[in-house]
Amino acid sequence: MAAKRGTKTSMKNMEKELLCPVCQEMYKQPLVLPCTHNVCQACAREVLGQQGYVGHGGDPSSEPTSPASTPSTRSPRLSRRTLPKPDRLDRLLKSGFGTYPGRKRGALHPQVVMFPCPACQGDVELGERGLAGLFRNLTLERVVERYRQSVSVGGAILCQLCKPPPLEATKGCTECRATFCNECFKLFHPWGTQKAQHEPTLPTLSFRPKGLMCPDHKEEVTHYCKTCQRLVCQLCRVRRTHGGHKITPVLSAYQALKDKLTKSVTYILGNQDTVQTQICELEEAARHTEVSGQQAKEEVSQLVRGLGAVLEEKRVSLLQAIEECQQERLARLSAQIQEHRSLLDGSGLVGYAQEVLKETDQPCFVQAAKQLHNRISRATDALQTFRPAASSSFRHCQLDVGREMKLLTELNFLQVPEAPVIDTQRTFAYDQIFLCWRLPPHSPPAWHYTVEFRRTDAPAQPGPARWQRREEVRGTSALLENPDTGSVYVLRVRGCNRAGYGEYSEDVHLHTPPAPVLHFFLDGRWGTSRERLAISKDQRAVRSVPGLPLLLAAERLLTGCHLSVDVVLGDVAVTQGRSYWACAVDPASYLVKVGVGLESKLQESFQGAPDVISPRYDPDSGHDSGAEDATVEASPPFAFLTIGMGRILLGSGAGSNGGLTGRDGPAASCTVPLPPRLGICLDYERGRVSFLDAVSFRGLLECPLDCSGPVCPAFCFIGGGAVQLQEPVGTKPERKVTIGGFAKLD
Repeated sequence: MAAKRGTKTSMKNMEKELLCPVCQEMYKQPLVLPCTHNVCQACAREVLGQQGYVGHGGDPSSEPTSPASTPSTRSPRLSRRTLPKPDRLDRLLKSGFGTYPGRKRGALHPQVVMFPCPACQGDVELGERGLAGLFRNLTLERVVERYRQSVSVGGAILCQLCKPPPLEATKGCTECRATFCNECFKLFHPWGTQKAQHEPTLPTLSFRPKGLMCPDHKEEVTHYCKTCQRLVCQLCRVRRTHGGHKITPVLSAYQALKDKLTKSVTYILGNQDTVQTQICELEEAARHTEVSGQQAKEEVSQLVRGLGAVLEEKRVSLLQAIEECQQERLARLSAQIQEHRSLLDGSGLVGYAQEVLKETDQPCFVQAAKQLHNRISRATDALQTFRPAASSSFRHCQLDVGREMKLLTELNFLQVPEAPVIDTQRTFAYDQIFLCWRLPPHSPPAWHYTVEFRRTDAPAQPGPARWQRREEVRGTSALLENPDTGSVYVLRVRGCNRAGYGEYSEDVHLHTPPAPVLHFFLDGRWGTSRERLAISKDQRAVRSVPGLPLLLAAERLLTGCHLSVDVVLGDVAVTQGRSYWACAVDPASYLVKVGVGLESKLQESFQGAPDVISPRYDPDSGHDSGAEDATVEASPPFAFLTIGMGRILLGSGAGSNGGLTGRDGPAASCTVPLPPRLGICLDYERGRVSFLDAVSFRGLLECPLDCSGPVCPAFCFIGGGAVQLQEPVGTKPERKVTIGGFAKLD
């Protein structure tokens, strides 16, 4: 009994899973949409009707009509009337019977029916046949029936064919799709007729076909197409529609899906404590949301009231200023009015002057008229140059509130910053990682940023990937110190302000150099033809100016002229370990060689470089001596990469010991485009030099090198060219000179 009560309780709790999203009632003959959601067949027809589709709401099951559907079928004789066959109706529909918007009869390309799914709020394509091409969800129907039986215990199912009052049904017929009492079942299934062969079932309110039938061919489905994720019959399997698709027997699909579903349900049932804990967290979050929402309302109300108080205070002060200005003007105008009224005949100043004019005593007249004359003169001037003492306009008291109204109109809640955009042109990894970003236009400002990074090639650890974080980064750039060499880092950024954290930027991947970065400066004291080498003040860039000798070489190529190689070295020599540095070569350079060499051999070559232009120069003497054979196997003292006119020469001779003065190998060589930056990696112990694309760290060339002594970076120029060393990201190191057997700090 307790188990039954538990089953009934679980059935009652899943009622919301059995409600149609359209009618919000229990599913009745549910159809499976291509988006895997379900909808009642009647509801689907109604929705298509509202969309203007006519003739695409056919019953996918194509089942016969129930005997109880109309009163006329109560007679067994009338019930034998044959109904139109489903295939005939399909032929009529395909031939143009029934139209919908946008389709003409006999159209070669009929309109595809689109159905607005009420569950996912998206339009799903039903194909040309509409609802007739969908499967019924018989499993869902069975679940609904069991649910109805669990919630309506004791409710009897009545016979659908009895006269009122109907008796309790005792049997059901799947073929007739009706429930019967014993008498009605015998009446509608008489002996000697085809209906007598119908097998009775238990009474039910929902009749379903015995199995899923293919909506296209009306045959039982036997296979499952994994490509289309659809059940198919034998005819569908051999048709061109599923050609090349991965099709398995329905038993295999059934077992696989059942195992997956069982495993998932078992996992959920085995973690009920976790589910309950998460429910408690969600409930606590809901309570906190209510409290936070109320606090936010109070804060907004308080701020708006504060704005109102400020506006009211400003209104009072502005009205007071207008009132003071008004009273001042009225006082001045009143005084002017009184002065003008005194000029009227017989009143005021004029009347007093008229009386003074009646005085005949001359001394007394002079005494009184002198002061009166001044007043009369001022009144006369005021009369002649009349102007009101104050303006009646208050235009200067008008307010321009356009900007304030715009601000109030745009008044809104604080928005978190948008996802930053990482500047890939300025972001790079060298001795340290320099990350630069910017906010998109019209993004809310950010108070500070959070930079997260991790190694992608680090050993895998259980759980989610762990990010290293730098909090409260000011500005729009960050420096990540001491990265691991030969690694790949992924970085991302997000902004923060008072509203909270925004979205992360897109991940950017950076390769770190394969070895520790070697810091050095250019030292032109050891080069030749120093008048043609222009080294920058920071000693990180050099430019070669070809001058007159190259012009003479072009003019007198056949007679020959002496043109030496211009060489500049680094001021640091390597004696152990692995080192890496990078530089940029001007694509317009005529011929530049970038590489390394033994310090002693480089100094010897400075004493006088051979003529590389003259046809008399030949690096090979032509003698097949034993000394030459003995040096073939030895590692060369120089290793250079040849660059010219925006191309890199690769192949035989490109990194040979003749790299300083010899001509490159012949036909076996090839060229590749010059990358923005070149990287050189020296492995002193192994005696190997690798040339890389410093942007993608793709290998270009690897060659041996004699490392029996100190090895220096070297740059050679033939003709015009320029080289720029990559600036270190961190602080500039002390300049240490080791060439010449001594060390010196500048």
